[in-house]
Amino acid sequence: QLQLVESGGGLVQPGGSLRLSCTASERFFRVNSMGWYRQAPGAQRDLVASITSGGSIDYGDSVKGRFAISMDNAKNTVYLQMNNLKPEDTAVYYCAANGFIGTLGRSAWGQGTQVTVSS
Repeated sequence: QLQLVESGGGLVQPGGSLRLSCTASERFFRVNSMGWYRQAPGAQRDLVASITSGGSIDYGDSVKGRFAISMDNAKNTVYLQMNNLKPEDTAVYYCAANGFIGTLGRSAWGQGTQVTVSS
């Protein structure tokens, strides 16, 4: 059973930084891509950033230049470094992953971690 374990959320003041991490628990899981999405109350879930095992990266427009995604392929772990945080970045952040276990495609969502930007 593929599970994603997230950590790193919390409360931070505007202009501050946080680092999120997410690890895929199944050691035989071969990552195709991992990423972060966020959902504010009453809003849809939107892409924050994604990265493939080959290193291709995509960012949501609102975080370009402030957030950076990276992945440790050996650890099946994705990181999201968030700098210059703004109140509008407040949301639940969800990790997502897709790939393979053997020849079977697998995908999963994390449980979500709260990020609150407030003074």
